[in-house]
Amino acid sequence: MRTGVFHESHRSEEQLWDSPAARRSIAVFVIALLALPFYGGDYVLAMACIVGIHIIATLGLNITTGSTGQISLAHAAFLGVGCYTVAWLAKLGVPFYFALPLGGLLAAAIGIVVGLPSLRVKGIYLAIATLAAHFILTFIFREWEPVTGGVPGTSIPRASLFGFEFIGDHRNFYLIYACVLIAALATRNLQRSYIGRAFIAVRDRDISAEILGVSLLRTKLLAFALGAFYAGVAGGLLGYFYGNITPEYFTFTLSIYYLAAIIVGGATVLGSILGAAFMTFVPEVLRLVAHGLAEWAPGVAGLLLPMGQVVFGLLIIVFLIFEPHGLSAIWTRVRRAFHLWPFIT
Repeated sequence: MRTGVFHESHRSEEQLWDSPAARRSIAVFVIALLALPFYGGDYVLAMACIVGIHIIATLGLNITTGSTGQISLAHAAFLGVGCYTVAWLAKLGVPFYFALPLGGLLAAAIGIVVGLPSLRVKGIYLAIATLAAHFILTFIFREWEPVTGGVPGTSIPRASLFGFEFIGDHRNFYLIYACVLIAALATRNLQRSYIGRAFIAVRDRDISAEILGVSLLRTKLLAFALGAFYAGVAGGLLGYFYGNITPEYFTFTLSIYYLAAIIVGGATVLGSILGAAFMTFVPEVLRLVAHGLAEWAPGVAGLLLPMGQVVFGLLIIVFLIFEPHGLSAIWTRVRRAFHLWPFIT
């Protein structure tokens, strides 16, 4: 039983994982994750790659909306900016380790522009402003054919590092989860910094935060820029993973998907991971169940297939009512119960 964690120095108190047991658990999880390509099938690896991309994008939206309280409905469009930037740069021969961050930086620059209305409006009015930005960007994706390929889409050359090409799910898995690890660690450290605390202050009481010396201009725009940067990197990885992309992927529904992920998961790094994984597997489980029932009950299977959007809506309502802090809060309670066992009832 874990009875307590005692710190003897300020440095030990600042550690991300404050006990040897927590560090061992993280190490075991990372080792098991890195070994997944050796024991997981093609389907499992493909799903794991998709989940990893969604985790990065959800981490970005959690910075903008979860930590800072700025509602953004343009997150899917930021993914598109990163994806098409990577595609264009890759065709020019730019290596992926330059193209990927450049895609994120361009998305961040556009995110700053999209976030400008947050200086004057908030709530539903800000959501409408970002929604307008989403439709403007998706219109550009469809119509700017020399760069985006228009409605048919465009192909994206595979990422390569010193002649080693990331072809197939096995190789892309390590590329994607290397980025997931960097994004998760960066976000966790950001939340513990002055900037992260400024984000939370703006979310909870923006006028009080400004009185205390927090710059609303810098903080809000930085939140949009960081969220869009993560989305741009996720979009670039998405392009490298699929190898071909069309504007139809970056729909308004995808933005709602990410909002649902942070509501279901919670406004933490762990919440982003759990929310992205949960919202990815829910429609997949429905699809597998419908496929299994197709032979025995075709009518029921036909009803289950379009149920994905209904399930998303119900999940948002259920979590807002019964668990507004998301899956991360449930996990925290379960972990605390194990820590205190057997002295709890």
